Amino acid sequence: MTIRLNRRTALGLGTVATAGTVFGTAVPAAADPGRAAPAGGAEAAGAEAAGAEAGGNPERIAARIGAAYRWESGRAGGNWQAYVSLTGPSGGDPVEAVSESADRRIEAYSVNKIAVAVAVLDKVDRGLLTLDHQVEVTAGIIVPSGDGIFSLDGAYPSSVTLGHVLANLLTVSDDTAVRLCGLVCPAAELNQILVAKGFPNTQVQPVANPNRFFLGTSTPRETHDLLRALVGGALLSPASTEVVLRMLRSPVAFTDGIRRDMSSAERARIATKAGWFADARHEAGVIFDAAGAPLVTYALFADGQAGADDFGATHPAVQARARLGRRFLDLTAGLGGAGTTHRARPYRPSNGG
Repeated sequence: MTIRLNRRTALGLGTVATAGTVFGTAVPAAADPGRAAPAGGAEAAGAEAAGAEAGGNPERIAARIGAAYRWESGRAGGNWQAYVSLTGPSGGDPVEAVSESADRRIEAYSVNKIAVAVAVLDKVDRGLLTLDHQVEVTAGIIVPSGDGIFSLDGAYPSSVTLGHVLANLLTVSDDTAVRLCGLVCPAAELNQILVAKGFPNTQVQPVANPNRFFLGTSTPRETHDLLRALVGGALLSPASTEVVLRMLRSPVAFTDGIRRDMSSAERARIATKAGWFADARHEAGVIFDAAGAPLVTYALFADGQAGADDFGATHPAVQARARLGRRFLDLTAGLGGAGTTHRARPYRPSNGG
């Protein structure tokens, strides 16, 4: 494989060259620090030993996460804006692992669907809406192409519950669900809710129709902070918090990126939301430990890579995130999270009946 030696790649190679300091002697100088070790057997034991090798020290593990990020982002090329943190010792302040253009305000695309859901559920918490509130789905509100399942129905008008809308918004990233949320939480109100919660850069973009909007902007740090506030119970009621996390951790939530090279049990430990449009490929979420406590919070925004027409798992930035997801899990194996626990629902597939 030929790697274009740009500034980012040079940084990655420079990190690998200091493997004895950052990664330990088990990693050869020429190795890829983002390499995913196969699960099971001796390799699994080795992955768990990675956390032990760092003495369970969050600062050292965070340094390894940062090095893996630099390698993978350099390998993928393009532009990256990111913020990643690891839970602090004894639940203290999080340890910064990655900060690259973290305060740059950029188009967040569907990652901002988390913020949309937070605003809608804030109204639920205040008694202004309920999850069984009926939303009218007309033929004119359907986004005819793109992502989701509403456009596949073909039988309109109809009605669905607000809970159904949010489930489609956060799992299959349904584009029509955005418009349906706008019916119950117009753009101006939505932005006001987010500002009041402390997120002035995470804003949707209003259009002429007050009930319609583009998904707008955020910064990596603000998206990261929103996720930490969510899992910490500072944004929504416990019931509404669990609604969001249940959907983002579900088996049908995004699996091409961070969660791709994982077992079903490992995927259930991760709440994630991806966003893509034009040449941008973003993803943000939270990795929980086995007990359900938050462990790693990430906001990875990327654009400018090759393959702008590729919205699949073969896009360079998506491949990079898949390798990083595996690496994040391996590096934090055996390390406990901190804060409010959110246990995953067990996955029990059905054969009908």
